[in-house]
Amino acid sequence: MSLDAARAELALAVLYLNKAKARDKICRAIQYGSKFLSNGEPGTAQNVDKSTSLARKVFRLFKFINDLHGLISPTAPGTPLSFILLGKSKNALLSTFLFLDQIVWLGRTGIYKNKECPRTHPAASTHTHGGKAKQPNSFVMIR
Repeated sequence: MSLDAARAELALAVLYLNKAKARDKICRAIQYGSKFLSNGEPGTAQNVDKSTSLARKVFRLFKFINDLHGLISPTAPGTPLSFILLGKSKNALLSTFLFLDQIVWLGRTGIYKNKECPRTHPAASTHTHGGKAKQPNSFVMIR
């Protein structure tokens, strides 16, 4: 696949993904409005804030493609090198952040589970003292 073909495919994906912006703005208004109404107190408004926050992550799925497209796209002739470097750095960092954010979201929703490196060990959930099992206050982290 040539670079021009990759650019064309990414441009089509960018056009498609930009349609979710309006839906994200509506969810953002709901999220921040409920955050304002809840004032940090538990209740319905705070539940709406939390669920809307997770829902907004869905609108960012594959959004890293936008910045990846900007990263591999040619710059306008005559653009100063410092602007090019700043722009390409921004594209690289933002696409990396958005890609990793999706992995975190997949983990929080339970879609992705890392089976190779569990955070807690099942044997660490109880301690024995004098032959009696005692439940700890928190899990012991094994690294």
